[in-house]
Amino acid sequence: MEQNLNLYVGESFYTDKMPEIVEMLEKSGKLVESQGAKVIELEEKDMPPCIIIKSNKSTTYDTRDLAAILYRAREYNFCKAIYVTSYEQILHFQQVFEVAKLLDMEDKYKENLVHVPFGMVRLKEGKMSTREGNIIKLEDLLNEAISRVEKIIEEKNPNLENKKEIAKKVGIGAVIFNDLSNSRIKDEIFDWDVMLNFNGETAPYVQYIYVRTKSILDKAEFIPEFKDINIRNLLDAYSLDVLKLVYSFNEILELAMKKNEPSIIARFLIDLAKAYSSFYTENQIMVQDKDIQNARIYLTYVVNNVLKVVAGLLGIEMPDKM
Repeated sequence: MEQNLNLYVGESFYTDKMPEIVEMLEKSGKLVESQGAKVIELEEKDMPPCIIIKSNKSTTYDTRDLAAILYRAREYNFCKAIYVTSYEQILHFQQVFEVAKLLDMEDKYKENLVHVPFGMVRLKEGKMSTREGNIIKLEDLLNEAISRVEKIIEEKNPNLENKKEIAKKVGIGAVIFNDLSNSRIKDEIFDWDVMLNFNGETAPYVQYIYVRTKSILDKAEFIPEFKDINIRNLLDAYSLDVLKLVYSFNEILELAMKKNEPSIIARFLIDLAKAYSSFYTENQIMVQDKDIQNARIYLTYVVNNVLKVVAGLLGIEMPDKM
């Protein structure tokens, strides 16, 4: 049975649910009048009052978010509710989560409200502004990224097949990685030259290394069995660097989940790509000694799979050629 994981509702959806929030807060004894408005005082938490009803009797974002929390607890019995917004909303959610403790619902819901703030996207010229007309629409951004990659491919590899499909994967991947590779709380500087650099710490670089591993595997024409690999043939420093990274990924993923920080995964991709590049530079893959060759082919196979799977976690697709 398929389950729809996406639900989109507007603020009006909670219009008839807000009176219950006001009633609960009144019963708590914490809702007080202040200059004609109804508020929850949060001075003990070093925060300004949370306004529930304005002096003109209208509700606020706080009221609607509280109604949404109660509705989601009842409807979805959530383990964790994660709110992903800009850091400009930090105080708002601190206030709302504190007031949510007064609602008539189980503690497991109150204790698992999480705000994940992120930085703003800025142009090299400064902050984007609707009023100043320097806003970039996502659709235009992705199309421009694809177009720029097409031009790069045309210059470097004009005979490449499926150029449009490859440009789409590389262009969109570059935008995603540029966004997720920075610590989420930091503002992101939008710079085409940086994000489309095939030699920098970018998605195109990771994709290039992936394509290199695939080319090696295609040339080898077979993947050895793991049971046939002698680990002693992978004890040089460059092989060990790759293996250590591969075996660390479970810890990396858990850390990224605990911190709600995708840049940790992006960093892993860069580190693994660089480690494999050094391994490839220092170790010839196709050698006469078949045991050594099989070990290096298998290590290449592992890196190929890990790069593809981990990039997929970030929503980045890997091209077969570049």
